Amino acid sequence: MNKDGLIVVTGAGGFIAGSLVRYFKDKGFTNLRAVDKKPLYEWYQVVEGAESLCMDVSEYENCVRAVEGAKEVYNLAADMGGMGFIENNRVDCLRSILINTHMIEAAYNAGAERYFFSSSACAYNTDLQKSPDVVALKESDAYPAMAERGYGWEKLLSEMFCEEYWAEKGMKTFIARFHNVYGPFGTWDGGREKAPAALCRKVIQAVDDGSKEMEIWGDGSQTRSYMYIDDCVKGIDMITHCEELIATPVNLGSSELISVNELVDHVESVAGEKMKRNYKLDAPKGVAGRNSDNTFIKSKLDWEPSTPFSEGVAKTYTWISKQYSDRKAGKRTVS
Repeated sequence: MNKDGLIVVTGAGGFIAGSLVRYFKDKGFTNLRAVDKKPLYEWYQVVEGAESLCMDVSEYENCVRAVEGAKEVYNLAADMGGMGFIENNRVDCLRSILINTHMIEAAYNAGAERYFFSSSACAYNTDLQKSPDVVALKESDAYPAMAERGYGWEKLLSEMFCEEYWAEKGMKTFIARFHNVYGPFGTWDGGREKAPAALCRKVIQAVDDGSKEMEIWGDGSQTRSYMYIDDCVKGIDMITHCEELIATPVNLGSSELISVNELVDHVESVAGEKMKRNYKLDAPKGVAGRNSDNTFIKSKLDWEPSTPFSEGVAKTYTWISKQYSDRKAGKRTVS
C-alpha cells in the first residue's frame, strides 16, 4: 500500500492497538486514524500526526465515521482484560460481538481493501487445556468448539464473520489468535492487567513497602506462552499482507511455555529480590495450560515471535517500575 493510504486502527487507546499505530508511524505511513471510546487523556499512547477519534465502535454510525476513506482497517477494539476480568464480566465480553459485526460491515461498505481482526487463544477448545503440560494448540484445535465462556465464544463467532465476508462478499479479511501479549504501555493495575504486568507490579510494590510478600492466583503450576509486543505488531503486519492467509485464523504467539511460578522467577531475577509467595487457590486462573503451535505461521511467513521472555519481561518491569514511581510521586499515569 502507498504510504499515504489511510490505515484505521480501533482500540488505539489501549495496549496492542496503540503500539500498532506507533509501529505504522515508524514505518513511514503518513495517514493514520486511531479510534477508541476512552477520552484521549486515558490513552496509553497518542501518536503525533495520527487523527485520534474518541467514539464507541459498538455503534454502527460511529463505525461508518471511523472507516471513511480507509484502505486498511485493523479492528482491535474489545471489552477485555486479564483472567480476573474475563471470568467475571462474561456479558461485557460477549457484547464485543457488536464491535466486529458493525466494523466489518462498515469497512466493507467503505471499500476497505484489507480488514484485520484480533482474535484470541481463548477461542480454543478448553477440553484440550486441562493440564499444565499441554500439547501446543494448532489452528484446527478450535473445533469441535468449546471456547472459554464469554470472551472466547465472542472471538470464535467474530472469526466466522471474517471468513464469511471473504467467502460471500470477496472482502480480504485476516485473523490472528493472540497468545498473551505483554510489554510496555500495557495495563498494569486496576483489574484488567494480565499475568506478566500484574506480577511485575506486585513485586515492585512488595519491594517498595518492604513486605517482600506477594499473592499468586492459583497454585503457580498454570502454564502459558507470552508474546512480547514488538513481535505482536510485526506479526499483525505480516499476516495482513500475506495473500495465503486470507480469512484463515493463525496463531500469533510465542511457543516458549512458562508456568506462573517460572514467570515469578523471571520477575524476581529482574528485581534482584526474592518474594514470599502466597497462593490464592480460589482465584480466577483460567485453563491449566495453553501454548502456541507455530508450525503453520512458520510455513507461511518463515517467521514466528521469538523475543525471549527473559528479555521482554525485563523491559516490561522497567516500564512498570517507572509508572509506579511516577504515581507515587503524584504524577498522572495510565494504568
